Amino acid sequence: MSLNSVGQFPNYRPRRLRQSPAMRRLVQETRLSADQLVLPLFVRAGKKLRQPISSMPGVFQLSPDEMLVEARNAHDAGVPAVLLFGIPETKDAKASGAYAQNGIVQKAVRLLKKELPDLLVITDVCLCEYMSHGHCGIVEARGRVLNDPSLKLLARAAVSHAEAGADIVAPSDMMDGRVRALREALDTNGFLDMPILSYAAKFASAYYGPFREAAESAPQFGDRRSYQMNGANAEEAMREVAMDIQEGADMVMVKPALAYLDILYRVKTEFGYPTAAYSVSAEYSMIKAAAAKGWIDERAVMMETLLSMRRAGADILITYAAADVARWLKS
Repeated sequence: MSLNSVGQFPNYRPRRLRQSPAMRRLVQETRLSADQLVLPLFVRAGKKLRQPISSMPGVFQLSPDEMLVEARNAHDAGVPAVLLFGIPETKDAKASGAYAQNGIVQKAVRLLKKELPDLLVITDVCLCEYMSHGHCGIVEARGRVLNDPSLKLLARAAVSHAEAGADIVAPSDMMDGRVRALREALDTNGFLDMPILSYAAKFASAYYGPFREAAESAPQFGDRRSYQMNGANAEEAMREVAMDIQEGADMVMVKPALAYLDILYRVKTEFGYPTAAYSVSAEYSMIKAAAAKGWIDERAVMMETLLSMRRAGADILITYAAADVARWLKS
């Protein structure tokens, strides 16, 4: 509504619709629902393992049995989906654990689909957690990440996740052409109905710090700016999203979310595809840290933050607070 159009309604008094909680709920434009939530989980080999992540209070590296407990509790609270990240026992320069039939994510997927068949299982498709050097692709002798050879490994990983029973695969590597490579490999292997949720606009961000502790995926040299996006480039982000959609992405993602709400709004407005916002590790950890100091109301700030992502256009909210949010929405 423009200022001129407001002037056409001289008796408009917005406070009339703010006078009680019931009135405010009645006219609320944007709503949060547990149906929109996805809980990321970090899984590693072992039993009865709940390894705290120091920079992410309340988040753990979990053995498969403990991951199942966490997933069941979230599902019981109303969270419909989880996003799995694997931490292998060993790493190498070919990311062998990413596509191994009995890799940690593949085992976790089979367990979840057996015990919680109604839970949607999304798998992160990347190589960084499995590479000895921590980069998201094959690295040549001079340290340059090789795009096209990496696509073959990413496609193998996606097919192995589909074979294990994943409901959605989510490539996060930011190699050029990865969505097409995954789509072709999935279709060739009979997984024509497997949806791809692409990390379409994934920026090289300082907000990933705690995640790299959680996933044990920090690069051993250099950084990821040669393949993750420059945070200054909005038009490039639109091209990245368009390219992934053309290659076969069924859903797209903006990551991080909070510092890129303008990108999120544009992606949803310009493309209209189901759009996910990843509220990343530092977004979560900053709220938890400030709340622990008594400086903010954790619940109120978390809910307001997620509401901003919904208002900007997100259909799907990936957040480490998903289980708490689902419970808060019921109370």
